[in-house]
Amino acid sequence: MHDICLCNRDSGDIFYDKLGYIFVELGKFDKAEDRLESDLDKWFYVLRNMSKMDKIPVYCRKSIFEKLFKIAEYSNLTKEEKTMYDQSLKYKWDNENVMEYAVSTAKAEGLAEGEHKKAQDIAFKMKTNGLPVDLIAEITGLSAVEIEQLSL
Repeated sequence: MHDICLCNRDSGDIFYDKLGYIFVELGKFDKAEDRLESDLDKWFYVLRNMSKMDKIPVYCRKSIFEKLFKIAEYSNLTKEEKTMYDQSLKYKWDNENVMEYAVSTAKAEGLAEGEHKKAQDIAFKMKTNGLPVDLIAEITGLSAVEIEQLSL
C-alpha cells in the first residue's frame, strides 16, 4: 500500500493536505480468510479472490457486498443472458409502474366519489331546510337535476 500526498517537488513540503491518494496492490494482500479483521480487509480479500468465489462468503452478508456480487454476476453473463435479464427487469418495472398507477388512480377516484357523496349529503340537508335549488347547485357544484332527484 502506498500513501501519497501532494507536495512541492523542490522543497518536499506538503502542498495540499486535504487531498491524497492511497494505492493498494491487491496482489500483495496475502491475509488468509480466517485472519480478516476489518471491513477493509474483507474488501481487499473479496476483490483479490472474487474470481475464485462461487458464492458470497458468510462474512460478506452486508448489503454493500451483496451489491458487489450482483454486479459481478451480471458482468459475467453472456450477451444473450444480459439481454434476457434486462428484459425481465424492464418487465418487472413496467408491472410495478402499472400497479402504482392503478392504485393512485383508484385512490383519486375514491376521493372524487367521496367528495361527490359529501356534496350530495350537504345538498340534501340544504334542500331539507328549504334552500332554493339554484343556490344549492351553486354552493355544492351539483347539477339542478341531481339536486331535484335527491329524495326528502
